[in-house]
Amino acid sequence: MDNDTRSKIMKSVKSVSKLEDLVASALWNKGYRFRRNTKKLFGTPDISIKKYKVVIFIDSCFWHFCPEHGRIPKVNNDYWQAKYIKNTTRDKKVNDFYQERGWNIIRIWEHELKEDFDLTISKLAKFIDRAMKEEKIEG
Repeated sequence: MDNDTRSKIMKSVKSVSKLEDLVASALWNKGYRFRRNTKKLFGTPDISIKKYKVVIFIDSCFWHFCPEHGRIPKVNNDYWQAKYIKNTTRDKKVNDFYQERGWNIIRIWEHELKEDFDLTISKLAKFIDRAMKEEKIEG
């Protein structure tokens, strides 16, 4: 594949995935109200509830180099290694940012949703419920 073709493919990748749409829809249907891709929050969380200090990140196995499914492409190996290091370093920085400020942060892998969507949504719902209870106790 030549560079122009690869460039066109990479530009076609949407910033919001269909998987994120499915998660947002499932959580909305359960009655949770949130914002998506809030640019004013550090790291632009996929889902956020400021009132309860909740941020949710849905990490692609490819882009975030999942320990189970992450594979470095054989073509342009140096670029991809540097890219994965940059992405994982950024993810850690974002995690640290929210944890240091007392936020509730969770990251879920793309494969978790694909393996058992309902269980993963249930996990997210419990996470949000716990954060809401904590905020009511502290608030």
